[in-house]
Amino acid sequence: MKIGKKEIIEESKKQLCLQIISLMFVGHLDHELLLAGASLAISFVNVTGFNVLMGMSSALDTFCGQAYGAQQYHMVGIYTQRAMLATTIVSIPLSFIWAYLKPILIILHQDKTIATQAQLFARYSIPSLSANGLLRCIIKFLQTQNIVFPMVLANGFISLIHVILCWVLDLQKMTRHWALVIKFGLGIKGAAIAICISNWLNVVILALYIKFSSSFKRTWVGLSMESLHDIPQFLKLALPSTVMVCLESWTFEIMVLLSGALPNPKLQTSVLSICINVSGMFWMIPFGVSVAGSTRISNELGAGCPNAAYLAVIVTLFMAFTCGILEFSFIMSAWKLWGKAFSNVHEVVTYVTSMIPIVATSAFVDSFQTPLQGVARGCGWQKLGAFVNLGAYYLVGIPISVVLAFVFNMKGQGLLLGLLTALIVQVMCFLIVTLRTNWEKEANKAAIRVAGSGVQVNALSLDQNAATP
Repeated sequence: MKIGKKEIIEESKKQLCLQIISLMFVGHLDHELLLAGASLAISFVNVTGFNVLMGMSSALDTFCGQAYGAQQYHMVGIYTQRAMLATTIVSIPLSFIWAYLKPILIILHQDKTIATQAQLFARYSIPSLSANGLLRCIIKFLQTQNIVFPMVLANGFISLIHVILCWVLDLQKMTRHWALVIKFGLGIKGAAIAICISNWLNVVILALYIKFSSSFKRTWVGLSMESLHDIPQFLKLALPSTVMVCLESWTFEIMVLLSGALPNPKLQTSVLSICINVSGMFWMIPFGVSVAGSTRISNELGAGCPNAAYLAVIVTLFMAFTCGILEFSFIMSAWKLWGKAFSNVHEVVTYVTSMIPIVATSAFVDSFQTPLQGVARGCGWQKLGAFVNLGAYYLVGIPISVVLAFVFNMKGQGLLLGLLTALIVQVMCFLIVTLRTNWEKEANKAAIRVAGSGVQVNALSLDQNAATP
């Protein structure tokens, strides 16, 4: 039993966030206001849109993974269509929030000039909302079948196209020096438009591959009315999955909001957003481990093999430790370079450099936390995960951040230290639950879940030689 290296690399490349690329380009426009506006907008389009869709699609880690393991192949496509329908419907009300982001930010005591730029970015990002929901469902559909290489090609191509789009649409200063590059001068709007184009292009490429490839004859039988059935069963897992994801991701956006309430909000918002984005870049690797582990665990539970599922958990945790050591070492080795990668403003670069040790430590802890959440998704523990995230972030992390930043005047460093504390609590909770799990019972639960979709599964067809960890 092993976790595929290609699965991890692919997921990491997929998470090579288009937003981070766009933010880096905006940061080199030499305008602190634009960087602050784009940073705040990215935080809010995530918190009010992309994270919600990510949470809903994460239910497919359980449904599709266990259905595929149980050899109920056609249900993989049915579940995916069900999720696509749900994310598309949810995208409609979310788009209105994006369209009127400025008054929301002002109510939350954000700087008006920054809020104006943030709303501009958000409005031009609206077309990417539905695309992002569809893309996440397609990715889950492919991941649960361990199909990796097409996504590697598609995402590599999209990343290249996105860099070119940002270059053409964003960097007015740079394009003056390149006669062959079209200068649109769209600035912050160009960054948002580039994300929209890239997301939709990715959806089209992968959808065409699924339609015309012979690899999906068993799992994709075309659009089916069956996807409209058992919606409550899907929502029963999708809703806590959404809460689980959003409670965690919203915490980081709350940190950005709190940074806007600190003295010199433009500097504080820009620096904290850069630190979070650096963490996000390295979060991609443990997230890849998380997805690969979740897929393997859900497949094995669906197949009725609790021993194999437990072994997959052990491998996942070992890889998490390895990733943590490597990430910490790499971030610290480039200590003074991270600020320069995102900005040309000396004050921003200096401030970011002072925060890097906390960022590196957080990356190490996050390398455990993220794969452990993958274990939870593979087993269908989303409701439990929601309670863990609620306690770790909202009862521990955020209060500590507020006290350190505002009472002890540690400002941005205090905010990050509070987040680090929350991550440690989160890891401890998930680790205790994982190590105390009875995997035979989890395999039985998976059989019952798949049977609940209307297909016949023998819940007693488990590996009788499996030992309970």
